[in-house]
Amino acid sequence: VHELVAAEVARVQNHVALAEVNGFNRIEITGPGARDWLDYMICSRVPRKFGKVGLGYLLNDYGNVKAEATIANLPDGRIWYGSAAAAEFHDMDWLSKHLPKDGSVTLRSLTNDHTILVLAGPKSRAVLSACARGDWSAAGFPWLSVREARIGHAPAIVMSVSFSGELAYEIHLPSSALFAAYSALMRAGAAHDIGHFGARAVDSMRMEKGYLHWKSDLITEFDPYETGLDRFVCRDKDFLGKAALMARGDKKRRQLRMLEIDATHASPQPSDSLYAGGRLIGSVTSADWGHRTGKNIAYAFLQPDIVEGITVDIIGKPYAARLLNGPVYDPDNSRVKS
Repeated sequence: VHELVAAEVARVQNHVALAEVNGFNRIEITGPGARDWLDYMICSRVPRKFGKVGLGYLLNDYGNVKAEATIANLPDGRIWYGSAAAAEFHDMDWLSKHLPKDGSVTLRSLTNDHTILVLAGPKSRAVLSACARGDWSAAGFPWLSVREARIGHAPAIVMSVSFSGELAYEIHLPSSALFAAYSALMRAGAAHDIGHFGARAVDSMRMEKGYLHWKSDLITEFDPYETGLDRFVCRDKDFLGKAALMARGDKKRRQLRMLEIDATHASPQPSDSLYAGGRLIGSVTSADWGHRTGKNIAYAFLQPDIVEGITVDIIGKPYAARLLNGPVYDPDNSRVKS
């Protein structure tokens, strides 16, 4: 399995590859009050420009992380809210609970009717340009853009976003158009050595980039500052959970940290224990081998003052772990934005 995942990562890094991500939920938000309401629901600044995509975080009443969502402002004025596969009912319940009483905002689930193809790698723009009309250049369709398009003859919503650290596109399709779009992309990609990649490759790449998984690294026990999401908190606006978050101030109970593990035979598993000075200090939230960097990477919530002498148990044996300062692969996102 290790070699297979490494080959998929290498294809995404050096060529182009395709994956279906059919579990992510999609909620369409419409109505005259939609953007103001979302701006209150999300602690970060909600993108308002049509044709743009942004990442936002929702907090609970205690100021802790409730959900993560991609917010896409479609050119026709609709808003698409997308989040983790397992969060469909969780997020719909939370959003519905806080809808304005005046009926100015409407929610509609598209999850059962849509799927997503992810086209990733340095040659992905060439593949997309060969089977979809329009200007797909970095200037014509920059990072964090969204537009309607046709992939072959399949209707699609295309977003320039990446969970891998490579140039990539999310192609959102009606499920009935999946085969048509897949066939068009594979035909166009034949000249560029297109292949496939799966969830294990995605997890390896997102770990290297410092991207987080909901209910693994994004959990309701901790606030956005403790989770390393400081840049997503807009203090100059009102949002749900702000009062509790501000009341806590800068005090951090724990801090999500990235660690490099001195082991090459296996990665830790979620909930594996971490120790320092002979005492238990936390547990792993997620971990994987970084195939592009050759690093064994893990995330864990640790007390802020613990910076050295850390070990992690892997298959019953302790291995040294060192704190890393942020993403270990292409931290300036130059590959994504090129």
